[in-house]
Amino acid sequence: MSFFLHSKNSRRQVLRSMMGGGVVSLTLPFLDCFLNNNGTALASGAPLPTRFGTWYWGMGHTPNRAVTDKLATGPGIEFLDETKALIPHKDKLNYFGKFNMPLDGRSNYTHFSGWVANRTGSAPEAGGDIPAPTLDLLIADQIGNGTRFRTLDVSSVGIARENYSARNTYNRAAAEVDPVALFDRIYGPEFADPNKADFKPDPNVRLRKSVLSAFTEETKDYMKTLGAADKQRMDQYFTSIREIENQLALQLTKPEPNKACRVPERPGELGPQEVARVREMDSVIETHKVMTKILAMAVACNQTNVFNMVFTDNFANVRRVGETYTHHLLTHEEVVDAEKGYQPLTYWFNEKSMEGMATFIDIIESIPEGDGTLLDNCLIFASSETNYARLHTIDGVPVYLIGGAGGRMKQGMYVAGGGDPITRVGLTAMQIMGVPVQNWGTKSLATSKTISEIVV
Repeated sequence: MSFFLHSKNSRRQVLRSMMGGGVVSLTLPFLDCFLNNNGTALASGAPLPTRFGTWYWGMGHTPNRAVTDKLATGPGIEFLDETKALIPHKDKLNYFGKFNMPLDGRSNYTHFSGWVANRTGSAPEAGGDIPAPTLDLLIADQIGNGTRFRTLDVSSVGIARENYSARNTYNRAAAEVDPVALFDRIYGPEFADPNKADFKPDPNVRLRKSVLSAFTEETKDYMKTLGAADKQRMDQYFTSIREIENQLALQLTKPEPNKACRVPERPGELGPQEVARVREMDSVIETHKVMTKILAMAVACNQTNVFNMVFTDNFANVRRVGETYTHHLLTHEEVVDAEKGYQPLTYWFNEKSMEGMATFIDIIESIPEGDGTLLDNCLIFASSETNYARLHTIDGVPVYLIGGAGGRMKQGMYVAGGGDPITRVGLTAMQIMGVPVQNWGTKSLATSKTISEIVV
């Protein structure tokens, strides 16, 4: 096997390797050196997997309309009118109140700092800065290698870039926003139905795996020629190549029978009118429902162990039918009703978001798995980026942990934070999911204190 490099690095740099008497090439990522100085049990007896997901909505809660605050941690959550859709699920989730999000003198980059600090354990130093991996990826590093998709990222609001999963500032996942494209990606020709008697590996998959494998021993010398930043990029690049190899290997192996797995019906194509209405709340609700059904069955069919769903984005670019003001603009412009004591139009959007969360829970819980449901084997981290959107407050950002986590988490608890850093929730979630981490976060967000009251 041989390996060739030009004497001068260029944007078109490739790795070339001999395979089967021919030369195959692998294009490299965009590196600094290319730029100028300005630049329960399965059939086999193995336990059912525990999956991790996130669910995101923008603009937080309306003060004093969502959940009654308590001074002490204990069973029982008192949902108010904005969150009444969650009452049927009160024994399937935990709510975390009165946790703080200290920024250590850094600016509060509105509708950004909140989700970044909550999901990475570190406050951003500038707008757009994502200083550490989000917790879903740390969990995916632990449990995501045995499935076709390391993670599945989905959004019902039609903005692919507004997904809240990232390895760092420059490596942020894009969400799938089209239900048809999501279905075809999961259940297309590469999907192996675990309940079909016959299984024939695709020879094209075998060839693709061989091509990728040809480069596994050809990187060490090249890495020595790179700077620190490029070495980091190359390491990420080849990590992604290894992930693809793992996915291809799974496609060459017959899956175990899985009674929970039922391929859903392919959604219909959106017509021009539906496309034009993609950010109207009624359309978002319907899209979210369709995509959740596709996503939930992908989880049940063991296509992924880690998933992210965005209901509305951090700037809540959604509006009511026939209206021009978005949810975000209303939080700034709508006058507080003197009699009600809150912004009624803004409240309507918050209420719909909680109905969306309830729908998400309903669909996942509707899928039987083992002697329970899919929800029993999931841990879902649901959160927003702000507490009270009108004032952009980030102390008290609402967080829910939903599902049974394979029997590892107590449910139905109100957890009183007492001003502790919100990172205690993320650390607890990661430990429940088996991530070997004893502390998490930086500066005032750093914590080694898990929430033992909810851990079985």
